[in-house]
Amino acid sequence: MPQRTRLLYEGKAKKIWETDDPDLLISEFKDSLTAFNGAKKSEEAGKGALNNKISAELFTYLNEKGIPTHFVKMLDDTHMLHKRAEVIRIEVIVRNIAAGSLCRNLGIEEGTVLPFPLVEFDYKNDELGDPKLNDQHCLILGLVKEEAELEYLRYMARKINRFLQEFYGELNLKLVDFKLEFGRDKNDNIILIDELSPDNFRLWDAETDEKMDKDRFRQGLGGLAEAYAEVLERIRNKR
Repeated sequence: MPQRTRLLYEGKAKKIWETDDPDLLISEFKDSLTAFNGAKKSEEAGKGALNNKISAELFTYLNEKGIPTHFVKMLDDTHMLHKRAEVIRIEVIVRNIAAGSLCRNLGIEEGTVLPFPLVEFDYKNDELGDPKLNDQHCLILGLVKEEAELEYLRYMARKINRFLQEFYGELNLKLVDFKLEFGRDKNDNIILIDELSPDNFRLWDAETDEKMDKDRFRQGLGGLAEAYAEVLERIRNKR
């Protein structure tokens, strides 16, 4: 089993550790909560473990569906072993139902079902506030090698969306929107990375529209750990 060695990076939600295997890293999930690009901060005991467990379940599911990911295995409650990848600094946002910034920026009423899944690109840059990107921005900034890679990111995002809508639908949850991150593995293949948790997914109960995600923190609703635990319980009962 690879052993962690040096702290490579610490972000808002995770610490990334190098291991004695140069091709493998370990993510340590933290209990930290942030919103609005770090303007709102808090701690929620047990959140890191819940996100790790939910992410492991979803990565396993997507791997079974043939989606290339960085996931190798869950090591314990808060640590995940995964492949090293060079991060592509584009956050890929998929929206099925209007919520959050889409409502603020375009005046669409929250809860409006979109006529088709909307795929957006944000620049992964906290200092700039993760601004929206179009294809030309991505090419000018050198975030991808060619335009075809942007089409591949959209294709993969839509494919993952179909799988996850089906998955969450069976859990009586609506997949409102979510953020994906991708990276390049040692063979230069683009793979899904980061985490798949209610920190970066909006999930609503299909019957009540109760929010089961980080909006409970953003909007001061409380009960975040309980909502995440409910999501995990529904997943495990299905799996």
